[in-house]
Amino acid sequence: MSLTFTFDPPVTPALRDGVLDLWTDVSNAGGSVGFVPPVTREDVRPELVKHLVGMAEGRTRLLVGHDEEGKVAATAFLALNTHRLMTHWLWLYTVMVHPRHQGRGYGRDLMAAAADAARTVDGIEAIRLTCRGGLGLERFYESCGYKEVGRVPGAIRVAPGDDRDDVFLLLPLV
Repeated sequence: MSLTFTFDPPVTPALRDGVLDLWTDVSNAGGSVGFVPPVTREDVRPELVKHLVGMAEGRTRLLVGHDEEGKVAATAFLALNTHRLMTHWLWLYTVMVHPRHQGRGYGRDLMAAAADAARTVDGIEAIRLTCRGGLGLERFYESCGYKEVGRVPGAIRVAPGDDRDDVFLLLPLV
């Protein structure tokens, strides 16, 4: 079984609810996607709305992976740079694979599909992303071709006394 990826899918109620469910489930499984568990769909909804607004305004694009049942199983948001001196690279945000699908190589598939999608965007030469240190995510992204280019120690506070590094990674596309 593999995932079927779509770049810039139509935003239907089913897609919106599928992404919301995915984001909630990934967060509650301890995923580093902007929340600390436990969260509800209503906690996550405002962040999803921000992403959807970015999509409607043409600043953000969605890559979604569906499983064999047609359910949303993976996502990544590609955010274009608005700064005129940085339009040659984009940000990769909210990279998620549903916990029930983890350990099957779908994360690598998602990262490869994100790079392929970014290559279709005019003028894009690189992808930048950040991740929360302390979870080994840097090693995963490095295994997908990204290189650590910066780190801000203790920039992310997940709980009192639990500060993590904010790690910056880059993938050149050319």
